[in-house]
Amino acid sequence: MKELLAQIAEKIAAFQKDSTAQAENGNKAAGTRARKASLELEKLMKAFRKASLDAAKK
Repeated sequence: MKELLAQIAEKIAAFQKDSTAQAENGNKAAGTRARKASLELEKLMKAFRKASLDAAKK
């Protein structure tokens, strides 16, 4: 679970950096990276939900 949380934190940081670069500087490549990070975050969040539910059952 700790590894999963570390991955989520890493992706959130990458998303924030790239989305800010797109919004403030109009950097199109950063926008692409931010969208990719958001899709990866979605997968990680689903994995977290599953792990959290499994941990709650114990």
